[in-house]
Amino acid sequence: MRPGRVESLLRKKLDQGEKLVFVLVDPEKPLDAKAVKRVVDAGADAVLVGGSLNVLPYDVDDSISRLREEGVSVPFIIFPGGVNNIASSADAILFMVLMNSVDPYWMLGAQVTAAPLIRRLGLEPIPTGYLVYGYGGAAGHVGRALPVPWDLPYVVTAYAMAAEMLGLRFFYLEAGSGAPRPVPLEAVKAARRGLEHSVLIVGGGIREPAAAAAIVEAGADAVVIGTVVERDPQRAEAIVATVKRR
Repeated sequence: MRPGRVESLLRKKLDQGEKLVFVLVDPEKPLDAKAVKRVVDAGADAVLVGGSLNVLPYDVDDSISRLREEGVSVPFIIFPGGVNNIASSADAILFMVLMNSVDPYWMLGAQVTAAPLIRRLGLEPIPTGYLVYGYGGAAGHVGRALPVPWDLPYVVTAYAMAAEMLGLRFFYLEAGSGAPRPVPLEAVKAARRGLEHSVLIVGGGIREPAAAAAIVEAGADAVVIGTVVERDPQRAEAIVATVKRR
């Protein structure tokens, strides 16, 4: 399966030397469309939409519709917390494998259930390995992940290698939404060592421009910000500006 339009657009930016910033919107939480628009206008490259609990396709469609009405025009990518997040209004979906789940459902069952729906709705699938690190948050709890311990970053290299060998073109290293601190830099470097071609995304607990810059310097191709957009849009804008200034 060749990369689609959204993936090709993101890879083109990376090929030109840019680093990427994704804004994460959880439809379960109140949506400040103006704040998201501010951060996108600062240079964010895409909006991820999805959540682990209490999210229906209607909620995803509603969030995307409101953001488009506000003038947000970057790609919308579903960040699935389950099959119930799949909605037709998005441009693409991270077709994810939760690599350190102890539940086979999150490693293959959910994907088998989702695949016909994704094709029927015409969504662009982006094959993604998803690895929960340290804190994990709701995604780790609901997905029954066995998070990689904070002090074992070297384990990430093997996961990254496996993801790429399985043909997963994106690798998402996640500390969890609202994590008390970001993924350690040594873990980011470990992931980078394991990848030759896959896009490395790092998210969770990124609240400061300096932290985002350090993660990018450590080898990430993209950072994900969510909580900081809700709580402090001005700081989120500064994060985007710092990553883009590289």
